[in-house]
Amino acid sequence: MNKQIIIIIFISFLTACARIGPDIIQASGNDYNVAIQQTNNEQLLLNLVRLKYRETPYFLEVNSVSSQFALTSEAAISANFKKQQTPEAVGLSGKLNYSEQPTVTYLPLHGNDFIQRLLSPISIDTILLLANSGWSIERILRLTVQSINGIPNAPTASGPTPNEVPVYKDFIDLTEELRKLQKNGTLKLAYSQEEGKETPVILLDEKNLLPVKLQMLLDIEPGNTYTLTAGTGKNTNKHSIVISTRSLLGVMYYLSHSVNVPEQDKKAGKVTITKDQYGNEFDWNELTQGLFKIQSANQINTSSAIGTKYRGNWFYIDDNDLDSKTTFSLLTQLFSLQAGKAEGITPVLTLPIGK
Repeated sequence: MNKQIIIIIFISFLTACARIGPDIIQASGNDYNVAIQQTNNEQLLLNLVRLKYRETPYFLEVNSVSSQFALTSEAAISANFKKQQTPEAVGLSGKLNYSEQPTVTYLPLHGNDFIQRLLSPISIDTILLLANSGWSIERILRLTVQSINGIPNAPTASGPTPNEVPVYKDFIDLTEELRKLQKNGTLKLAYSQEEGKETPVILLDEKNLLPVKLQMLLDIEPGNTYTLTAGTGKNTNKHSIVISTRSLLGVMYYLSHSVNVPEQDKKAGKVTITKDQYGNEFDWNELTQGLFKIQSANQINTSSAIGTKYRGNWFYIDDNDLDSKTTFSLLTQLFSLQAGKAEGITPVLTLPIGK
């Protein structure tokens, strides 16, 4: 082996070591991304379960992630030479050491601004934003609205589990009809310029009027443009629709009723049992059917998309439950839009992670 070959091998070894650094950073960044997203999802699911048990929700936010990487390499060449200065034997050796010391900082979501955003009604502007981002109007309204023109969407479900069955069936019929119009492109939620101000409206194609069934449900006159206003009850203007929205906390309460509580917890009186007029237990899945469902088991379910351990049981959303996964995704977007940025408070929780 001549000197040129030895040099080439040595340079190739060093080049390979130099490439390891960027590869490690890329893999590590992706791992943190997946872990933080999964942790946030599990925390949100945990708080939904807490609300079912009439417990206080609590949120932690990953405020920062920092990590120190140490990458060292060693290389050595050894050779034995004869008198003619020709190497009798050549040896190559190398060593690569890698270490990582990440630090994750958690910030409790707290402060007056966060609480107000949690309790403030969701704006009609937010509903329009979501509807024009591709979300189903049926899913949005069932989740965020308590009533439309006096038609109730289980308003008692916006708080702790009630004793009596909520009123909601006409509202579901209404949203199903609106969804049909949205799917065929007849109906849109948009803004209209009125007196120099942008006003939210339900807008139908000029060639179409609102179907008779919806006119009767909403108690409005035939037309293709209806102004949307925030409030309660119904508007005396037959071309205006009043919408009463939930708060973000109200949305979470609404979804928390879909938690399938283990029978032993029901018998122990750990949750409220809602009963109908005949004294039978009301199945909350009738309200959230096609929207959301949290199941429970006494052990970890490997088919779950999102799961959390709580009170000795495993609560989860099944990976093949696409409706629940979609609604959960919508909830995370609502949380981001509504919760905003929390105030910085001390102390923060900092966790150094050892390798």
